[in-house]
Amino acid sequence: MSRILLTGATGFVGLPVAQKLVATGHDLTCIIRPGSEEKLEGLKVRTILCDDVFAQPSDWWNDTLTGVDTVVHLAWYAEPGKYLTSERNLDCLVGTLSMAKGAVAAKLRRFVGVGTCFEYDLSVGELSVDTALAPDTPYAASKVAAFTMLKSWFATTEIEFLWARLFYLYGAREDDRRLVPYLHNQLRNGKVAELSHGKAVRDYSDVDAAADLLVKDVTGNRVGPTNICSGRGVTIRALAEEIADQYNRRDLLEFGARPDNLTDPPVVIGLRTGAPK
Repeated sequence: MSRILLTGATGFVGLPVAQKLVATGHDLTCIIRPGSEEKLEGLKVRTILCDDVFAQPSDWWNDTLTGVDTVVHLAWYAEPGKYLTSERNLDCLVGTLSMAKGAVAAKLRRFVGVGTCFEYDLSVGELSVDTALAPDTPYAASKVAAFTMLKSWFATTEIEFLWARLFYLYGAREDDRRLVPYLHNQLRNGKVAELSHGKAVRDYSDVDAAADLLVKDVTGNRVGPTNICSGRGVTIRALAEEIADQYNRRDLLEFGARPDNLTDPPVVIGLRTGAPK
């Protein structure tokens, strides 16, 4: 079993990934912010306290990664409503490149970065790892920049490089400002849930299922880009109705109460392998 270092271990995706890595017997070290230790309570992990992983120089990463087999870099700025256009994406990009420089000095075996489906040309609809990249936000552009630079940099070394692009996720501990917890909170409390017409098709996965796929790719032999997705599309309307049925309250779904975002693509579905024949 590998000695793995994980950033973002207390986050929405990071915690189930940490749990699954420990459950499969890996020796796990988590870099976390001071004061967040209780989120990992009960997990047999080492912890390194760090106020900001993106502010650390490459020498710090060299020392931290010495003796580590694999890095899983999940940390990134992701505050709902802000992260897509935030200047903090630049800090995350610069900090990630500093980490990569330290990883090479420490003779790491495998580096796993985590990207997003927003890196792709979303107008294509069904997105494979062969789909062209066409980011249209600072968040997506910074992820593409990280992927491009890391791919080129690690190709000059012996480090294996995997880049895992996450699609649409929901599940335990999700931020209340996101769609699925908003629906649950409104319907649980007998309040109307205001929605768009809900015709857009999205590739949604429960975060635990996504963590299973990610851990499979992290601990396997896959290199290069990979999609962490279900491979199935569901309309926003159908997703909302499925949640409403848990409360027997479809009457509280108010479709069309919010305007459709005309710049959003009609279909975003991930493919785990290459483009379909």
